[in-house]
Amino acid sequence: AAVRGCSGVWRRAWQRGAGGPAPCGRRAVAGSARGAAVPAGKSGLAPWVPVVGLEIHAQISSNSKLFSGSQVQFAAPPNSVVSFFDASLPGTLPVINRRCVEAAVMTALALNCSINKRSLFDRKHYFYADLPAGYQITQQRVPIAVNGTLSYSLCTDNKMSQMVTKTVRIKQIQLEQDSGKSLHDDTRSQTLVDLNRAGVGLMEVVMEPDMCCGEEAAAAVRELQLILQTLGSSHAVMAEGQLRVDANVSVHHPGEPYGVRTEVKNINSIRFLAKAVDYEIQRQIEVLENGGTILNETRAFDSRLGCTVPMRDKEGKQDYRFMPEPNLPPLILYDAKSLPANTNHQQVVNIDWIHERLPDLPSVKRAKLVEQYEILPEHSFTLLNEDGLTEFFENVVKHTHMKPKKVIGWILNDLLSYLNQHSLTVKESPVSSSILADLLNLLEKKEISSTAAKQVLVELWKGEGKTPLEIVEEKKLELIQDQEALEQICQAVIDGQENAVIM
Repeated sequence: AAVRGCSGVWRRAWQRGAGGPAPCGRRAVAGSARGAAVPAGKSGLAPWVPVVGLEIHAQISSNSKLFSGSQVQFAAPPNSVVSFFDASLPGTLPVINRRCVEAAVMTALALNCSINKRSLFDRKHYFYADLPAGYQITQQRVPIAVNGTLSYSLCTDNKMSQMVTKTVRIKQIQLEQDSGKSLHDDTRSQTLVDLNRAGVGLMEVVMEPDMCCGEEAAAAVRELQLILQTLGSSHAVMAEGQLRVDANVSVHHPGEPYGVRTEVKNINSIRFLAKAVDYEIQRQIEVLENGGTILNETRAFDSRLGCTVPMRDKEGKQDYRFMPEPNLPPLILYDAKSLPANTNHQQVVNIDWIHERLPDLPSVKRAKLVEQYEILPEHSFTLLNEDGLTEFFENVVKHTHMKPKKVIGWILNDLLSYLNQHSLTVKESPVSSSILADLLNLLEKKEISSTAAKQVLVELWKGEGKTPLEIVEEKKLELIQDQEALEQICQAVIDGQENAVIM
């Protein structure tokens, strides 16, 4: 079978021979590209085709919650930012947050969605201790946006020298409120409830099952994360729970209906997403190859063991008993044509006004970087993927005489390697962009060699406050341009090694 799209991990796996999922604690092999198939297993039947769809919950960047005036604050003391409505006290009513609506519209426009000028809210019933009302207000029937697309790129080899662009369809984007958080105290055998997160505004981005491996899923989520951060509609920091991913995974033989899917719930890391999807694909193949059946269930990814584990049976729509939300009227949006005369602009959301103010998206930024600085496309991806690295690179280019093509090498090979080695962000770098520019200027003027420049950089990492020139003078690393001085040095070496010279 042909191998397309994803990296060489599948190719290496096929050369070793097809097998079951990697055991817990070992890295599962990556999937194949969209349209490619996993090789046939021991049954000898046609190859398996993995199918992956994602549901992504992005916390909206806003000062207050979706339906109440409570503050949104990460790591606030437990139950310190909870309104009467968040706690579901009788008689309290929801009031929609305009900022959350604008953020959802902005995100939908960036993802090429059709905006529904009239959308509806629904109640989704389920019973957990951290959901005080016993239901979640969401948009099931008529969401705020539908039918979009997200383009993302991934490398086709380990050197990132070739990139392929793929597209995943966006089924819908809906507004909904978050639940609280259950804190499990195993020592005391207690579960405590923190309602600070209850009612925080979420955008749920539902993707069609257009992907077929962990690498594709991870690339799509990373691109979405960059878009959200560029728009400012969500900080999308996965470590703080601001971006959570549910992955729906199934496998089937070509020409057959999709297999029974499982849902891997609440994945909070792009790296773990890739591992969870790939493990689940291989697990399902092994189960089916051994004559078993796949259960329609919700699973969790154990990052420590590197495998998925069962959580509960998967609920169906009938289990949620969806019903219209009686306390919220339809959400009405406008464009320039439909906007009524003499309207208070503070009381309505104008789609066209938001569209005109969309910033450059990551794909446009990458194209501009390649065109302006004549760098390789794959380098533009690295610059954007690391928070603050683009600005760092542009500041260095601005303050140095070195060509951007050479600057990018120092940024990616030296700066980024050091930061990764010491688990530092770009903003935490002990070497600022201006200091690196000073060093590269010394190199470009041929005052030091490239070897000496790397020695100076090692000293700069120590963060002792010395300038590159001070280190060069202190270590005597400057290049000698005076021919007479060079001849004297050479003569002194010869005079000091008379025996070697005679031989």
